Amino acid sequence: MSERKVLNKYIPPDFDPSLIPRRRIPKNSQQVVRLMAPFSMRCNTCGEYIYKGKKFNARKETVEGEEYYGIKIFRFYIKCTLCSAEITFKTDPKNTDYVAEHGASRNFEPWRDEKEIEEDRITKLEEEENNPMKALENRTTDSKREMDILDALQDIRSRNARHERIGAALADDDGGLERIVRLKGEEEQEQEEDEETRQKRLEEEEDEKLVREVFSKLPASSTAGPSRSTAEAEPSSEPTITVKRKAGALPDKDNLLQPSTSSVTGASKPSEPPAKRKKTDLASTLGIKIKKKPVKSLV
Repeated sequence: MSERKVLNKYIPPDFDPSLIPRRRIPKNSQQVVRLMAPFSMRCNTCGEYIYKGKKFNARKETVEGEEYYGIKIFRFYIKCTLCSAEITFKTDPKNTDYVAEHGASRNFEPWRDEKEIEEDRITKLEEEENNPMKALENRTTDSKREMDILDALQDIRSRNARHERIGAALADDDGGLERIVRLKGEEEQEQEEDEETRQKRLEEEEDEKLVREVFSKLPASSTAGPSRSTAEAEPSSEPTITVKRKAGALPDKDNLLQPSTSSVTGASKPSEPPAKRKKTDLASTLGIKIKKKPVKSLV
């Protein structure tokens, strides 16, 4: 009785292995191999999920023109289990991993993102060492991001606190509805106060603009020309006169100046002395009679 598993084979004494003809294999031929899916993926054609460890009869070939320090890169062809669409992926010797190439997308894996974040951080530190301006830009960006995060966190906390107050009011049987109405009124009052503050600020800005339009300053040395506003006036050592005009109008300076300002503007007319006010008898006006004392004679 012969053995079921033959371990030893008979080789005749006149056997010459050089006489065996060699097969001619193409340079870049594909080989059929049995493999398991190296990562979880999703088919781009039908959306079917293919999980890690699923077995396939794949075709393997060598990628031409791609090497990593002399290490060859291989490409594998498999078919989707649902729609039979072709999916390809290849080896990645740099990261000791596989890369999805065509027909499928790799599922999210958090540990892969951690590696990418670490690589980005190292690259960022190298750039900052060589470029101080880049370091300053990165610090500015980080501080701005932190401020945005703190603002968003504060909004979330205030919203949660408001929800807790409303929940506590609902849980309270005595006066729960009244408490909710009161809280709602307080929130509306705060919003109205904010709107009132903004409206007040806008009104103040409009008033300031109107004041600038109505009042303008004129140089005392110039004899003619339109008035210029305070905001547009250039700084100079010459004395200026503030005059009042209507908003939207550009009056002539000579028509607006009073006679009392002629000495400042360089006019040759002499100034007249102010008229004396007449003294009024307050006693007669008020109807008061003053009795004079009799003068005693010395004789």
